[in-house]
Amino acid sequence: MSSKLDDRYRLRKRPVSEKLVDVGFKNLAISLASIVALILLAILVVVFRGGLPAMVRYGWQFLITSNWNPVDDEYGAGAAIYGTLVTSLLSLLIAVPLGVGTAILITENIIPQKIRNLIGLMVELLAAIPSVVLGLWAIFVMEPFIRPGLEILYNYFGWFPLFGSPPMGPGTLPAVLILVVMILPIITAITRDSLKQVPDKLIQAAYGVGTTRWGAIMNVTLPAAISGIVGGVMLALGRAMGETMAVTMIIGNSNNFSFSLLAPGNTISAMLANQFGEADGSQVSSLMYAAFILILMTLAVNILAQWIVKQLSLKY
Repeated sequence: MSSKLDDRYRLRKRPVSEKLVDVGFKNLAISLASIVALILLAILVVVFRGGLPAMVRYGWQFLITSNWNPVDDEYGAGAAIYGTLVTSLLSLLIAVPLGVGTAILITENIIPQKIRNLIGLMVELLAAIPSVVLGLWAIFVMEPFIRPGLEILYNYFGWFPLFGSPPMGPGTLPAVLILVVMILPIITAITRDSLKQVPDKLIQAAYGVGTTRWGAIMNVTLPAAISGIVGGVMLALGRAMGETMAVTMIIGNSNNFSFSLLAPGNTISAMLANQFGEADGSQVSSLMYAAFILILMTLAVNILAQWIVKQLSLKY
């Protein structure tokens, strides 16, 4: 008891210089955090003010119409919004099993350590490749390679709306596949770190009650790391929604709305990259309106990610 009182007394009698350092560090941290918040707020205000004329002119109809015609001064981002959502969600649907499976292979003692280290290095190198290089690879290598498969989809499943148009090269489905390549390292890296944070005592306890390796992975390791995994997945979704260069090079950049994944499409990011340099007048305001919609979509994804991570952390 006396030792605790002595410790408290020593803490109260700290030198004035140490108190000033603590106060200074606190103020510095608050200032840096405030700068980040102010930058985000400034971006929102600038984009909102730029898109306000288009918001007043088109309203919510801008979200569901696809008539993007600078000649007639009529604009609608329905096709771009649809392309953004479809490419992001489908790429996530493919990349999550691949990324989580790769992370499990790297962290668990399933294959030799040298091979695991090599796979981990390849994942890190894949994340370092510039998106424009991946776009060139998609144009000259990936798309010609998958074209016979796309033709088979059209020939046998052309009655289905998602495959209802003949493949013409660039299209929504090739954009989905290149997004899988781009977000796969994010999911793998974050899942790997989350799995490594699981205490060994939990895994050893599972082995102690007679479970198998896969039983321990499915019932102990993954549930214990699920909050971090979901956070990584939502981060990858935000990256997929905002990816520009690689998608612009392979999606076809067509503002004609089509449900088909084989037809050329568009995303908000690709539309901004293609048209902003030559836009003027109401087209600039329409592009800013589309950019504001994209910001709201990414903010919604981040808020949803925070809520899901919190709920899963409380559960597990």
